[in-house]
Amino acid sequence: MASALEQFVNTVRTLSAQGNFAQLSEYLNKSSDFVARNAQHMHNVLATLDLQQHPLGIMTILCVKFSLPNITDYDTLHTQFHEFIAGCNGEQVRFATDSYAKLCHLYTQSLVEKKQPLCGIDVLCRAIRKIQLFPSQLTSIHADLCQLCLLAMNLKPALEFLNSDITDISKENGHYDAKHFLLYYYYGGMIYTTLKNYSRALYFYEVAITTPSMAVSHVMLEAYKKYILVSLILHGKVLNLPKYTSQVVARFIKPLSQAYHDLVTVYGTNMPDEFITVMNKNRETFLRDNNVGLVKQCLASLYKKNIQRLTKTFMTLSLTDMASRVQLSGPKEAEQYILHMIEDGEIYATINQKDGMVIFHDNPEKYNDPNMLKCLDEEMRKCIQLDEKLRERDEEIMVNPQYVQKCSGVQEEDLPGPSGVISSGKVPICSM
Repeated sequence: MASALEQFVNTVRTLSAQGNFAQLSEYLNKSSDFVARNAQHMHNVLATLDLQQHPLGIMTILCVKFSLPNITDYDTLHTQFHEFIAGCNGEQVRFATDSYAKLCHLYTQSLVEKKQPLCGIDVLCRAIRKIQLFPSQLTSIHADLCQLCLLAMNLKPALEFLNSDITDISKENGHYDAKHFLLYYYYGGMIYTTLKNYSRALYFYEVAITTPSMAVSHVMLEAYKKYILVSLILHGKVLNLPKYTSQVVARFIKPLSQAYHDLVTVYGTNMPDEFITVMNKNRETFLRDNNVGLVKQCLASLYKKNIQRLTKTFMTLSLTDMASRVQLSGPKEAEQYILHMIEDGEIYATINQKDGMVIFHDNPEKYNDPNMLKCLDEEMRKCIQLDEKLRERDEEIMVNPQYVQKCSGVQEEDLPGPSGVISSGKVPICSM
């Protein structure tokens, strides 16, 4: 082993033994080029380091090995990554959260390239839990996990993290890229859309769209398109975005989504035939955006919306007459829609199979059973927790030096810290 490599190993061991992990992290960042130049010797270096005592050194070497243009022994590297995540000291790696996240990004990228997303889901779940300070903290690794879950069509593991409302973002030594924030909410919205949890999906898309921005982001554009479609499915119209939405959305993103706005316009006419015409006219656009499935769900929701309108006018109606009024192909398809809507609780009705009549009923819910009381209790508990969190945030802002300076009349340009522009990035789009 060359003397320079011996010096590298000795420095890692010495600083680790001294507990000087901040200095070690700085040293390793400066040594990444040196490690890359000696990549062929890194297998021997790894053998001299202990996973519990020297995780920062091992993490740096693994990052370099994953960054190599040609990985000679991928299976061994894959195993080393799994062993590192399972056995590394979480307290130590938090001194280099940016390198830890980078390692996970490189690992995810390698799995995507090899089309083996399923292999990385469990290990990324462990990676997130190890680096998180608390369950509601967002890391950039969250986006990697959601991407792998979508590609593998194994969505359940991501729900553990998606169902936790975010209250904090891991700083990752100041290197947290806004791209990972956008991708987390974009992929999260796609996962909830696939699971037909449209209200939660709409919230995730809204967060992605309304993220403060001074530049057009491809992620925000794709989120906006899906926001329109999910909003039609859930509410029958597109809800207005909050007032704090960046002007980028109105000036650039909306004009790039004209085909989707055409759908909104024709959806409001309650005419399925016209909707189908617009859908076929812009089919290439929807295919390119991988949104054909969602557009078809919008058409189905339009049929359901028209059926719901009939319940406000008629108490009984034949399946043949209903199919004609709603523009369905026939009574058989009308019956299928009615049965699905009854099952989903969207309407209350019974079908007389003998004469083919549909009888509509009022909502039987009286809001006085134990399940409803339990639901109200849970919602009240969430409101109380939200109020407590808002009070905590308010207190933090009140003692924030920048806020105090601002209130004291200090000009914004005199405040410390650079002003950044949100990064935009191409997003690998999964078919819906």
